[in-house]
Amino acid sequence: MIPRISILDRSRTREGHPAPQALRDTVELARTAERLGYHRFWVSEHHSVPGVAGSAPTVLAAAVAASTRRIRVGTGGVMLPNHQPLVVAEQFGVLEALFPGRIDMGLGRSVGFTNGIRRALGRDTADADRFEEQLAELLGWIDGTQRAHPEVHARPAEGLRIPAFVLATGEGAGIAARAGLPMVVGDLRGRGRLVESVERYREEFRPSAPGGEPYVVVSGTVAVAATEEAARRVLLPEAWAAAHSRTRGSFPPLRPAEEVEALEMTPKERELYEGALAGHIAGTEEQVAAELARVAEETGADELLVTTSTHDRTALLDTFERLARIAGL
Repeated sequence: MIPRISILDRSRTREGHPAPQALRDTVELARTAERLGYHRFWVSEHHSVPGVAGSAPTVLAAAVAASTRRIRVGTGGVMLPNHQPLVVAEQFGVLEALFPGRIDMGLGRSVGFTNGIRRALGRDTADADRFEEQLAELLGWIDGTQRAHPEVHARPAEGLRIPAFVLATGEGAGIAARAGLPMVVGDLRGRGRLVESVERYREEFRPSAPGGEPYVVVSGTVAVAATEEAARRVLLPEAWAAAHSRTRGSFPPLRPAEEVEALEMTPKERELYEGALAGHIAGTEEQVAAELARVAEETGADELLVTTSTHDRTALLDTFERLARIAGL
């Protein structure tokens, strides 16, 4: 079994429930995660996506941390190319000052996913190529080593210990290794590529002040239920939303599983839908425990970060309760 298990919630909106409810659901899920014994709870960053309410992860992380007492809270992640590193350092400094010893700084290299969003953010695709440079600047603001602006200080962040994690998309594995930081890598569906990223990270890892040894967080979707079929139904709303986005250009709120099952799909939609269902870890407690043991053996992961979303909140909570039981939390 993977030693630690955590949750990343993307604040997915649901049909019949407005976006503010998705944010309140995230905070409530964090309380449940803490009660069940999960190690950390992270939130994500998305801009102008109809099906996702979480556009300001540091603000949402503050709400989560204020509503919990012990669980680690962070971002999976703040997309650094969208922001000035000084501002990101200040935001996490405020979080760490308010909730000492509980804040994680998960950082990604993506920019807005459409031209319109990138223009609105004042960014373009080339900004993602500067991620390694921006990461070094951000860490310099926090540890006080930056010299580009000697008269400027990131208060209250400077001098605080704020653990940083790199979301390993594209060249992220190499960047995390060179920075000597923990790496978050997914997803579980492409197990071969995942293992290659982990191996590259460990081979190239350079010990740093923040981290003396490699630390691997494997991210993926997990659904656990009383039966294999019930677990599969947890995945249906997200799979349909993914297929819809690929065929119609819009990522919609999640629909109930029974509505998805009744949909008439074109051959292309059906192909994308079935593809979106494939490769996740889903089944009974015994089946999921066995599959997680295989993941642990193949990757040597130090931690699993679960990203499951669905329309039925009762089924989602049941998944996390069963997963906690499997892991002995």
